[in-house]
Amino acid sequence: MNQHRQITYEQAGVSTSEGAHAVDAIKPLVAATYRDEVIGDLGGFGGLFSAAAFKGMEDPILVSGTDGVGTKLTLAQSLGIHDTVGIDLVAMCVNDIVVSGAEPLFFLDYVSVGKLEHDKMAQIVSGIAEGCKQAGCSLIGGEMAEHPGVMDPDDYDLSGFAVGVVDRPRMIGPECVMSGDVILGLASSGIHSNGFSLVRRAVLEPMIREDDLLEPLPELDGMSIGEALLMPTRIYVRSILSALAASLPLHAAAHITGGGITENLNRALPDGLNAEIDLGSWPNVPIIAYVATEAGLSEREMLKTFNCGIGMCLICPPDSVDDMKAHFEQAGEKVFLIGRVVAGDAGVKGEVVYRR
Repeated sequence: MNQHRQITYEQAGVSTSEGAHAVDAIKPLVAATYRDEVIGDLGGFGGLFSAAAFKGMEDPILVSGTDGVGTKLTLAQSLGIHDTVGIDLVAMCVNDIVVSGAEPLFFLDYVSVGKLEHDKMAQIVSGIAEGCKQAGCSLIGGEMAEHPGVMDPDDYDLSGFAVGVVDRPRMIGPECVMSGDVILGLASSGIHSNGFSLVRRAVLEPMIREDDLLEPLPELDGMSIGEALLMPTRIYVRSILSALAASLPLHAAAHITGGGITENLNRALPDGLNAEIDLGSWPNVPIIAYVATEAGLSEREMLKTFNCGIGMCLICPPDSVDDMKAHFEQAGEKVFLIGRVVAGDAGVKGEVVYRR
């Protein structure tokens, strides 16, 4: 060992000064998401959030969710567009916890980078902050980790963690679902954040020129492939919570992520009940149809890979359909009646059956 050699942290590839610049850059973005319950400011060892409001609940239940954005990040990195994937990150977490009826309270993020650049970090966090504002939760902390020699300098990865609360008597879920209930679908904004490994293999890798990603296509309603693929995941939190606050009879909900309707709606069904879905009762998203064609996917394979135009399924009584549709449309959602709940095999976890 050379006792006279000195290697600083900066020489090892980690810039603490750039980290400090990044923190300064994101502070106002983070502060803009704060709810009244947030205590203190960014920079402490832990995020503080008051639970005083829980005192009015009969039996407050904390609901948590964690997720990432996946390989959609590679497209954002190649196009140099970093201010939307943070919305995806928040959406993947908060859409999961709202299906129990829980209100997202706060969010934490973890951003790992090959080389920290404060302006790029500010763009990433601006998206996370925007997602938090859309969901009505606070960004109360996170971590920026620089990994020189482990990750490429331009590479980064995102992880997120959300916590929400619901009063146990007001929870929704499979135990509330009954035979004869109907299934409404809320339109997705695009591919959302699942299936991008297939997208990369079928669409991105065969491209000769990266400029092709930016060329508007008629089959995508004039959008470019890059624009359509990077469309952020829709956040359904406010429309669902307002429906519950209005005492609309929402029995259960399912966030349609990887596996499509096929492998997510059954998670909102109890044993002995199945879902019948009417194909053709809603339009597919152009970019999903485009990718399915490029990949040569069968309809069955497409349905269990992508959301196919439905980002959230809602289960409710049949006599509430008009009120539910009116509420969600007023909240800015596109709503479709896509199926019904029917009796299945006793003791068997619900299955999704497609009908024409």
